[in-house]
Amino acid sequence: MKFVSIKEKREAQIVEKKSKFIATLIPVENKQMAEEELQKIRKTYYDARHNCFAYRILEEEKVAERASDDGEPQGTAGSPMLDILRGSNLVNILVVVTRYFGGILLGTGGLVKAYSEATTNAIQKAQKIELSKVAELKILINYTELEKLKHYLRQIDGKIVQIDYKERIEATIYVPKDKQELFTKKYTNIPFEITECDFLQEKFVDISTNNKII
Repeated sequence: MKFVSIKEKREAQIVEKKSKFIATLIPVENKQMAEEELQKIRKTYYDARHNCFAYRILEEEKVAERASDDGEPQGTAGSPMLDILRGSNLVNILVVVTRYFGGILLGTGGLVKAYSEATTNAIQKAQKIELSKVAELKILINYTELEKLKHYLRQIDGKIVQIDYKERIEATIYVPKDKQELFTKKYTNIPFEITECDFLQEKFVDISTNNKII
């Protein structure tokens, strides 16, 4: 199972009948981080009339969602923004659209259009990443096995996320969930020797080639 997120924060602005709409798109890992980033935006744009938001967070293969119109007429801001995130299949993402009122009322249709357009523009600027379900493992290997490990992880779309060079090498790795048992069940079907292997957790991460340590 795979999901889509964004690599880094992006912003976009539009002006509609003298009102300025600033969309801020932020990658987040959980609801707490989303709420913290939302508070930062509110502090940054403390003088704005509205800071409407929506977010979608992946939690154990289910998506938690929240949206707010922040004082705009009900259904004119947060819900359309959330619909766009859903339509783009985006998760682990927060979008905040800040509005500086320009003195001209837009009406419900105008508000939906403005908040939607600002959100869409920010998404179009963002670099998308594919999140895959992985098992995070901590393994212990001899130094002679390191290059074999690297080569094998390249073949199975795995990733080394941390290496500690001690008496033996302690490596934290991500492997596709369906490959986990190759590492945790007697290590008989992999082309290198593992001294120890501990399962840490399951998670969804970006394991694209340009994001690998190896």
